[in-house]
Amino acid sequence: MERLALEALLRWRTRSRRKPLILRGARQVGKTWLLREFGESHFARLVYVNFDEMAAAREIFEQDLDVGRILAGLALLDGGGPIDPTATLIALDEIQEAPRALTALKYFAERLPDSFVVGAGSLLGVALHGATSFPVGKVEFLDLYPLSFLEFCIASGRRDLSEAITAGDLRLTIPLHTVYADLLRQYYVVGGMPEAVAAYLDTGDMYEARHIQSQLLIAYEQDFSKHASTAEVPRLRQVFTSLPSQLARENRKFVYGLVRTGARAREYETAINWLCDAGMTHQVRRITAPLLPIAAYADTKAFKLFGLDVGLLAAAARLDPQIVVEGNRVFTEFKGALTEQYVAQQLIAMGRLDPHYWSAEGGTAEVDFVVVQDSQVIPIEVKAETNTKAKSLRRYQDLYRPSLAVRTAMVPYGATPGLLSLPLYALPALTAAAEMAGVA
Repeated sequence: MERLALEALLRWRTRSRRKPLILRGARQVGKTWLLREFGESHFARLVYVNFDEMAAAREIFEQDLDVGRILAGLALLDGGGPIDPTATLIALDEIQEAPRALTALKYFAERLPDSFVVGAGSLLGVALHGATSFPVGKVEFLDLYPLSFLEFCIASGRRDLSEAITAGDLRLTIPLHTVYADLLRQYYVVGGMPEAVAAYLDTGDMYEARHIQSQLLIAYEQDFSKHASTAEVPRLRQVFTSLPSQLARENRKFVYGLVRTGARAREYETAINWLCDAGMTHQVRRITAPLLPIAAYADTKAFKLFGLDVGLLAAAARLDPQIVVEGNRVFTEFKGALTEQYVAQQLIAMGRLDPHYWSAEGGTAEVDFVVVQDSQVIPIEVKAETNTKAKSLRRYQDLYRPSLAVRTAMVPYGATPGLLSLPLYALPALTAAAEMAGVA
């Protein structure tokens, strides 16, 4: 299954001033597969270690952090003879289970700068809030997410659809609008978790993908008990299971009362931070004004909380896959929730955009997302289907006069001065489309 993150790994491999890399991502998004594919296809040798499964590997790092001794120990564990660090990928999976291995990355950076070392972690963000000594300034980061819609197109055998979007000239997509829309509705059900995608593509049965998703949701909840404190586990479960009801509301601002009657922010802040650190949820904060730097105008008390994956959200809400694909009227109210989850997921996966949302004081108007692209603050209004009326976006335009506003819906591409009509499926082309509009 092709992952576009492999291109980022290849760029890292060829940089002369590279540092050890940390690959971050939630459980089951494909980190292990990506590491193995990268090592087996682009290096003379792969030395793969999973600290969650191999106690002997953890012991290698429990002594001193001399990199020569560590390489000798890993070579014995691997059984393939001495390691040439300039031709071998050393992949340290679930590195948060071996804090000393995380610290050792500093010494690989300083004493073996020509080596190729990648650490991967599912709960790395959680681990760093403990006593782990982190090699600040000595590592690089790459975040891995569920398959994006473009990757889903490629996996489905339609590389041409993905390439038409990444080419940047969205006029090419107009004749294929129905094809894109049908595939996107499938993506709403199947989502981007690799195992669920593989199950669907192997069988053609969306209910097979749904079974995988249900098992993943159970596994995530089991992770709470394994990795969080006993006192925090109930709050983690309450927040996690409230996501469908949170996003089903017309105003998707997170409401503590939907977690538990009478709940207060201070009771659940740690749980929300834990879920975000684990990559299971993403916070999108409100801004009071679309000015730079945008973080200076963030409202720390108001936010939306999105899940990891649109397919997992559909599974958690127990939506019948056929209802989603056919666009049944009983699905209308939750359609906006899935669409906004999809948009949040794609924007986050695109990197560096750090989406926020804007709402007027008193809640009289709200724009679903606001991103910064090349020093331009761009508002994005999201519509689930073909209804493109956007009173809030017009209010925003009247107040702030942005050089470009974006309306994304299940409609073909179009552009007028100051307004970009971007199909939902073409959201990854936001940067190119903004350049075509002459503002980025």
